[in-house]
Amino acid sequence: MRILLYRSDDNTGPWADDFARHLPQAQCVTWREGEKLPPCDYAVVWAPPEAMLRELAEVKAVFLMGAGADAILKQGSALPAHVPIVRLGDAGMGVQMGEYVVHAVLRYFRRFDQYEDQAAVGDWRPLAAHERESFSIGVMGAGVLGLRVLECLRPFGFPLQAWSRSAKEIDGVRCFAGDDGLDAFLRSTRVVVCMLPLTDATANILNRANLGKLPQGAYVINVARGAHVAEPDLLAFIQSGHIAGATLDAFRNEPLPRQHPFWDEPRITITPHIAALTLRSESVRQIAGKIGLLERGEPVADVIDRELGY
Repeated sequence: MRILLYRSDDNTGPWADDFARHLPQAQCVTWREGEKLPPCDYAVVWAPPEAMLRELAEVKAVFLMGAGADAILKQGSALPAHVPIVRLGDAGMGVQMGEYVVHAVLRYFRRFDQYEDQAAVGDWRPLAAHERESFSIGVMGAGVLGLRVLECLRPFGFPLQAWSRSAKEIDGVRCFAGDDGLDAFLRSTRVVVCMLPLTDATANILNRANLGKLPQGAYVINVARGAHVAEPDLLAFIQSGHIAGATLDAFRNEPLPRQHPFWDEPRITITPHIAALTLRSESVRQIAGKIGLLERGEPVADVIDRELGY
C-alpha cells in the first residue's frame, strides 16, 4: 500500500512516522510540483495545490488532515469526481473547541472583559451581573463539533440554541433550521457562535443584515472560517455599540495583517487560529482505521458531499 502525504508547509515527516506505527504495511511518499508521482492507493493532504489533485485519479480516497473541506473544494473539478474526500471527525478537536468557546462565553457572561479594562486603569468597581436566563447562546452549525460545544456549555445552565441547514432535534436545545429559521434564531441569541462549514451559502453570513438582527449588546464568537464574517460590517456594529464584543479565531487573511483595524479595536479579542489544533497522532489513528474499513469494502463516515460543501 502506498500513501501520498502532502502539507503546504512540507512537514510530513512526523505524519509518516505515525503511519509507520499504525499502518506498517504502508509506504508513505511525498509530492513536489514537476516530479512524477508514483501510483498511490490513498492521499492524506491539507491545502493541496491543483496540480497535485489532477494526479490523483486512481486513488481510492483522499483524506483531509482537518475538519474543513473548503481548501480542497475551492479547486473545483481538479480532483476527479469519483474520488471520495474524507474529512476528520472529531480527532481531539471537539474538546479543544469546547474549551475555547466556554472560555469566551464565560468571559463575557462574568464581564471579565470589562474588568480587564477597569484593572488597566486602576478602577475598582463591581459591575451588575448578567442574568443567566436571558444570556442565550446560539451555535451556528450543529455538526460533530457544534454538538460537542453544546455539550460543553450545557452544565452552565444557559439557554442553548442551534441553527443548521436542515432540521434537527437536540435534547435541551432550541433548534432552528434553514433560511426561514435564521431570523428568529439571531433575534433570540445573545452570544452567537459560528461553527459552520464554509460554503457559498455560508460565506459572509455574519453580515450587516444578520448582525443587525442580534439584540443590542450581543457578542460574536467565530471559530470557523474568516470568510463567514463581513469584517467591515462587524467592526461598524462594534464601534456603534450594538455588538458588545467579538472573539475571533479565524480571518480572511492569515496571519492577520498588522495594519488591520481589528488589532486596534479593544472589544475584539484575536487568537491565531488555535481554537482546535489538529492532533496528529489521533488523526493518523482515525485515518488508518478508515483505510482499514475501505480495504475491507466497508463504508466510512465523514465523506464530503461536494454539492453541499461539507
